[in-house]
Amino acid sequence: MSAARNKANQRIAALKSLLCVGLDTDPGKIPEVFSSCPNPVLEFNRSVIRATCDSAVSYKINTAFYESRGIEGLRDMEATLREIPGECLAIADAKRADIGNTSRMYARAFFEHWSFDAITVAPYMGEDSLEPFFSYSDKLVFVLCLTSNAGSADFEEQRLEGGEMLYQRVLDRVSGWSCGGNGGVVVGATKSAMLADIRSRAPGLFFLIPGVGAQGGSLEEAAEAGVDADRCSALINISRSLIYPAGTFGSIGEYEEAVALEARRVHEAVRKVL
Repeated sequence: MSAARNKANQRIAALKSLLCVGLDTDPGKIPEVFSSCPNPVLEFNRSVIRATCDSAVSYKINTAFYESRGIEGLRDMEATLREIPGECLAIADAKRADIGNTSRMYARAFFEHWSFDAITVAPYMGEDSLEPFFSYSDKLVFVLCLTSNAGSADFEEQRLEGGEMLYQRVLDRVSGWSCGGNGGVVVGATKSAMLADIRSRAPGLFFLIPGVGAQGGSLEEAAEAGVDADRCSALINISRSLIYPAGTFGSIGEYEEAVALEARRVHEAVRKVL
């Protein structure tokens, strides 16, 4: 069984939490109180981690927010990865996939150079583009399946000749590609009407569920429909509504208190479901 999956499920069982904290760190949105820090992005991320570590199962680094800043952003990403507690799953939200030899380099970058526990990938180019990721049987590979954005209707929800939806074909393929339990899918919380059916169709996959919070998905519905028969194997990602709380803060401590309060609220809501 995938070591990454075991780590996540042990944390879920211990905390009765499904919280995945999205580190979508935008320098333009960081509270003013961090502006005097030598490295505002890294200090902000450290604060988020300190404020949420008692409730979080996982942290998801959206690589675009770091890559957009060039080498300095990548250094911040690498330093942030080192700050994530060892008992928490570290996810690279990179949405990579390409022809096999290129994907092997992507997999090596995120699983060996940076030692993430999991990665998000895109299925469009098929099995040979994803096999290099699935070959790491100790990791978790989250394949985009039915995403939370409105544009998912353009392709993911199109009906194929056999009658099934494209996202259902992806779901079935990922179930077959999964190696030692390392297969997962990204399913948006805004698709709650479909989430229970997706779980019943793929009982053995690990779910990463974005779309709660700023995008309007229901936390409770996502938790209830997303978990497996053992009430595990699901993570609910919350980014903007958690790491950018409303208000102004006189100190970093005040900011952390606001983030911790929201993390505990999410944790308690999920605990009631689990």
